[in-house]
Amino acid sequence: MHPLLALLLLLLPGFALAQTIPSETGPIRAVTVTRGLEVPWSMAFLPDGRMLVTERPGRLRMVARDGGLSAPLAGVPKVFASGQGGLLDVVLDPNFASNRLVYLSYAEPGDGGAGTAVARGKLSDSGLQDVQVIFRQQPKVSGGLHFGARLAFDRNGLLFIGLGERYRRDEAQILGSHLGKLIRIKPDGSLPPDNPFVGRTGALPEIYSYGHRNIQGMTLHPETGALWLHEHGAQGGDEINLPQAGLNYGWPVITHGVDYSGARIGEGTAKAGMEQPLLHWTPSIAPAGMAFYFGDKFPAWRGNLFVGSLKFRTLHRVVFENGKPKYEEAMLKPLGENIRDVRAGPDGYLYIATDNPEGRIIRLEPAR
Repeated sequence: MHPLLALLLLLLPGFALAQTIPSETGPIRAVTVTRGLEVPWSMAFLPDGRMLVTERPGRLRMVARDGGLSAPLAGVPKVFASGQGGLLDVVLDPNFASNRLVYLSYAEPGDGGAGTAVARGKLSDSGLQDVQVIFRQQPKVSGGLHFGARLAFDRNGLLFIGLGERYRRDEAQILGSHLGKLIRIKPDGSLPPDNPFVGRTGALPEIYSYGHRNIQGMTLHPETGALWLHEHGAQGGDEINLPQAGLNYGWPVITHGVDYSGARIGEGTAKAGMEQPLLHWTPSIAPAGMAFYFGDKFPAWRGNLFVGSLKFRTLHRVVFENGKPKYEEAMLKPLGENIRDVRAGPDGYLYIATDNPEGRIIRLEPAR
């Protein structure tokens, strides 16, 4: 950021380039990288130090190394920007350095309403070129809730797409519908032949696991390569799961939460043939974004999992022992902003995106 611009921003009411916040492992500096984003949803780090950021109304922006914010990039598909819908996740192809491919998830308008879709295009200086849709959720339905839309590549280069059940609970258990499912496809949208429901009558072969409510965070464990995800519960029952091929994660038959009215949902908290979460939050924290930290800037955080909270405006640091959650710290409450995404940066710092009409990208650093 230009020094004169930084000085001018410091003079604006309520603006601070950095804020020192206490934590159990020592004070943290929350440094504003860039601001003025309209409901930023996701971040992706480019090899040259720049960053791609999605804005939910339908804009893809480039953030320069000095925090400068580009004009909206070209090539973004038309989005259904209503309710929780819009332009959502952004990830780079595992071979981005050679192919320049970028993947976007978004709520796509169409017959019947809207549905989560995934498109990819080649990144140029002006935006995305040769954009093609590689996945469309079926069916499209009315309403603006539970699009899911988190993306993650595994170590084999396969793309996982976490979907919500679009507030149609029972469809999460129906294998002929994409709603409430975890999808696994190849980068071009084609089908991996070893997907668990390939060849099963009445089941969509893209499905990897089912019984999910609204997947809002996914990440690979940097050491094991295992896929981790979290999903929103209703009033309680947010879950962290380690999805396995063909398994049923229970929604809405079992849950650790209750309906917003206080009424019971389903048949209880457990049932044969349905998986239990590794961790659940009751009451709900409305989890968003998910990242493991294995950097060198915060030695006390190595191996910890970080999850944002839309409800409590906190960042949750989960500590593990022998692979099981042992302890949790809720951090960053003094920021006073909803946290939509969290990413471990290639520079060893942790980055968050705040879910606000005047959203920010914030870098977390140790306070010296």
